[in-house]
Amino acid sequence: MGSNIGWIMVTQADIMNPPSDWVGSKPEWMFFSSLIDLGYQPEEDFTYQSPLMGGRLDKGGLIIDFLFFNPPDLAVNVQGVYYHYEMGADNRARDIMARQSLAGQGITLIFVDEDDLEQDPKGVTESALQFRDTSRLGGR
Repeated sequence: MGSNIGWIMVTQADIMNPPSDWVGSKPEWMFFSSLIDLGYQPEEDFTYQSPLMGGRLDKGGLIIDFLFFNPPDLAVNVQGVYYHYEMGADNRARDIMARQSLAGQGITLIFVDEDDLEQDPKGVTESALQFRDTSRLGGR
């Protein structure tokens, strides 16, 4: 069973395997395609890879993986295990600072872990949409 949201048909196999033209990571694809399967539409309900405060080029700027209009004031970053957890405390500190910076703007940043998405992409996505952070940084 899949969902057809105008421009894309999503099946369970599609959720796990990004198309060749996908520019993001596989875990980001799992989250993105789960959103589509749940009836969310890009650019209407959310944006992908949103630069905030100047993006990566400005000091203090960042890229948010998913910034939502529906629900409002929600942002989600997908956390790859290797980069975000195994590369040292500096990366974790940057993630926490990003969360604090967005909180100052009234936006809740939820982290979603790669290995959780691999186990249950749709369930993890639904939890994030309910502002539940079950990531390592969120306190599992």
